[in-house]
Amino acid sequence: MTNSKSSLPLPKQPPIPFAVELLRNPDQATLRQLAQEHTPFCQRTALGSLNKVARNKARKAAFTYIIDRNDNPAAYSHKTIAPATAQALIAGQTEYIKNQGKMIAIEAYVGVGPYAVPVQWLYTYEGANIAGMQQILAFPREDVETPEQLAKPFEPAFRLFYTPGHAVDMPGGQAIIVDLDHNVTHIIGPDYFGESKKGALRMLAAAVYKRGGLLMHAGAKAITTESGERVSMGILGLSGTGKTTTTFSKQGERTEPIQDDMLAIWPKGQLSITENGCFAKTFGLTEETEPVIYRGTCGPQAWIENVYVGADDHPVFDKRLLSPDDVKRLREVLIGTGAPEKNVDAFISGAVTADEVVDNGVPKDGWDFVAWTENGRSIVPMSSIEQAADLHDVPALHSLGILNRDEGNDAATPGIVRFTSPEQAAGYLMLGETSKTSAAGKDRGKTRSPFTQPFFPLSHKLQAQRFSELAATFPHVTMWLMNTGYVGGSAREVAAGTALKIKIRHSSAMLEALIGGAIKWTIDPDYGYEVVDIDAPENADLVAKVPAEILQPRRWFEKNGKQAEYRTWVARMHRERRKFLEKFEVDQAIIKAVVRAPTAAS
Repeated sequence: MTNSKSSLPLPKQPPIPFAVELLRNPDQATLRQLAQEHTPFCQRTALGSLNKVARNKARKAAFTYIIDRNDNPAAYSHKTIAPATAQALIAGQTEYIKNQGKMIAIEAYVGVGPYAVPVQWLYTYEGANIAGMQQILAFPREDVETPEQLAKPFEPAFRLFYTPGHAVDMPGGQAIIVDLDHNVTHIIGPDYFGESKKGALRMLAAAVYKRGGLLMHAGAKAITTESGERVSMGILGLSGTGKTTTTFSKQGERTEPIQDDMLAIWPKGQLSITENGCFAKTFGLTEETEPVIYRGTCGPQAWIENVYVGADDHPVFDKRLLSPDDVKRLREVLIGTGAPEKNVDAFISGAVTADEVVDNGVPKDGWDFVAWTENGRSIVPMSSIEQAADLHDVPALHSLGILNRDEGNDAATPGIVRFTSPEQAAGYLMLGETSKTSAAGKDRGKTRSPFTQPFFPLSHKLQAQRFSELAATFPHVTMWLMNTGYVGGSAREVAAGTALKIKIRHSSAMLEALIGGAIKWTIDPDYGYEVVDIDAPENADLVAKVPAEILQPRRWFEKNGKQAEYRTWVARMHRERRKFLEKFEVDQAIIKAVVRAPTAAS
């Protein structure tokens, strides 16, 4: 495989096909003023940041549709929509925009350097907060273009129309229409920032694939090792696995955050970045555990979304259940963002209590407002990130891993694993295993998501094939998996002393040993990947920092007389993994590198 595809020219958007007044690239102060004037339920906090309480608490993949002009839904990973149906929805959005008469235009770049892509994001004024957040993450023209280019009108490759105030006659009253043939996305109805962010990145994923690379749902950090070498580490992970935490934690003598969410890999380990800031989860955020993100989130330049704000106007990052007084104070906001008025008033009056409508932290239908979402978010510019890397000078890839937040009585994923081949790495990245968190809403439990990237728009099998091709061109890159969850249980069992929690200090110790080449490995007999050799003298320092039962969970199950449960887990994982990979028609060489035990009837 060569890098020749990367030189393919980017597409160019035609003029906007209707007349509308554009407010082009207003500054942050103007966007904050517009958000306070036009964005519903957007409040200035005591810290100076703006918080928007949205109807949507997460991205809505179920309401995302790709226009399928060839009647070939198998070519896409998303739902598809007929061109005529899509066009009717787009026509309705166009009329809504015309009636509004004006839009905010953010004209900037996804990425910086030779792989940067110009994008035009267009928002009706009720989406001013989303425009402000998007502007933070995008790279301004001045960071990418020459003086000659700056003197000319902006030429976008991608375009995105966002109308939060326009409901449609579709499931959920909303629709995200993706036109990959013309590199345009129409976001109709949602009011959640993630749809804007992923709208551009979804189109970028298709473009990067066509140009010979692979866009990955991964954070990245530059690390200076003890020998003085400066290298890059990529970290994949679904929401809630600790991707941002790992990206901003310390390993080596110096750590420089690069990205917390998306980057593209190219032949020979070249990297290209996408964003000029980070979009971080805020639930449970503290200065002690995540100082960089905490301080950035608490700065006046931050935008926050779906964060609980107390009566004193201060954000609260650990709010769970609301009291009747909380609900009374927030009554207008809760009803305005979808809570049933009858239920809200019943809770305020005391006719219904939290114990009656919340089961194990999950509210019953119609009572979501009682439990504040754990999927609060913040947008923090890279300029607020301490010791951030120079994004114009990103080192080549040296290490690439995936995070699995394993949880439950069958949680038995080793603390850290090293893959033995590109095919094995491709297989585990394709599996994208973890436990669902609050970002998934009420749908909890174990999940698998190819490359932890549910927004890759093309057939998911293409990701595994492309990754194994790319990985073969950078054989000196270490590829690994790390468990950021538990062994043998969850938080409840940890509190009872019957399970182990993998803490941030454990993760940092494992990664530091990995990067420094200090680990002596041994082959795991059940899966064929490498795990830490607990008995090797070379690993004594690591074992002193990380319990042996985390490094080799088999030992925890043996110690607790649960060998049978462990063997059952091994057999089930092989069956499920084979079934999952075969569902996506993954190459047999990749399947064989992952599934090593004989399959049995489910």
